[in-house]
Amino acid sequence: MTETVTLADIEAARERFDDPAIVRQTPIETNRSLAEMSGADVHLKMEHLQRTGSFKTRGAYNKLKQEAESGSDKHVVAASAGNHAQGVALAATTVGLDSTIVMPENAPQAKVDATRSYGATVELHGATFGEAMDHAQSLGAESGNLFVHAYDDPAIVAGQGTLGLEIDEQVPDADTVIVPIGGGGLIGGISTALKALNDDVRVIGVQADLAATVPDSLQKGMPVDEESPKTIADGIATGSVSGLTLGLIEDHVDRVITVSDDDIARSILVVLERAKQLVEGAGAASVAALLSDDIDVEGETVVPLLCGGNIDMSMLQTVLTHALTDRSQLLRLRIRIRDQPGEMGHISGIIGDRGANIRTVRHDRAVGDLEVGDAYLVFRVVTSGESHAKNVMSAIEDAGYEVERVN
Repeated sequence: MTETVTLADIEAARERFDDPAIVRQTPIETNRSLAEMSGADVHLKMEHLQRTGSFKTRGAYNKLKQEAESGSDKHVVAASAGNHAQGVALAATTVGLDSTIVMPENAPQAKVDATRSYGATVELHGATFGEAMDHAQSLGAESGNLFVHAYDDPAIVAGQGTLGLEIDEQVPDADTVIVPIGGGGLIGGISTALKALNDDVRVIGVQADLAATVPDSLQKGMPVDEESPKTIADGIATGSVSGLTLGLIEDHVDRVITVSDDDIARSILVVLERAKQLVEGAGAASVAALLSDDIDVEGETVVPLLCGGNIDMSMLQTVLTHALTDRSQLLRLRIRIRDQPGEMGHISGIIGDRGANIRTVRHDRAVGDLEVGDAYLVFRVVTSGESHAKNVMSAIEDAGYEVERVN
């Protein structure tokens, strides 16, 4: 690896950020609830409040402003699952360059629409990010085009690294900074800046466990790809790192951990409830790491980075349903009854008397283990939590019914 990024590169990138309508300094907020959960003094870096909803505009604007200042009139091409797409589209339009963004066919519609709204032409190609990337690179190789990589570019990494400068200024006593990792450009830039300014700060990276390429790459000393990354955190589902970003991670990042999609889903809900902020899976990964058992932050000042807020509404519904089910606030109860008038009304009364709300109910009669004249009632019930759920189930059992939780 010959390319790298320095503190001087990052400081120069920040000098180019001359319009807060394109790139702004995002706020830091303390959070008492997360502090109580983790035992740390928690300062959330609210990068999801950028105009495009993520940090990606920093790198794209740094890259393309330099291109425009050099007199380039090339057509900009990029590949992205969503956030890099919006950053490149906005940056290109701002500096007066046309752009085409290639996105996977399953990219969230909200991100597709937002990318188009920033002035880019969007092409949907391939079932995976890798397929979209291959197509975009072929377009970028054509004469008159400029391919802008999401992370394998020193100018992109330097732009993302400006977040490290802000964190150092806003929380100068930070002990640990937690940064989500996709392709590594974000953590590569942030860790370069932070370690140059304060070598004592600990930088921890976090990946979704079914899209984790960095631990294996670090072990083997070379980038290792994951062809089919599977995670609800589509913003960090790149499936690869580059030689540039892996080198920066090796040099400056203290540790990389992984979290599950269940952890990420719970953290989206926690951030929504306790911090009143809506973030996407990638944005919540740092909070999932904070609340995991894999790192000890007791008594520390910790900065989890909320790096993106562009969550698709259908994904939000899925995540909330999963998280509420996990917390026993959404139950599906199967109750065996004699198939006769009044049974559903009787059980509904028991559930209502215990303060739970029935969302749906259905009869199941064509089930092999049922005796003639029996049926199952399947209730979808909303409760306040585990204790309330147990109380509802106990009341049904005390009334003489056989009840089973089936979610």
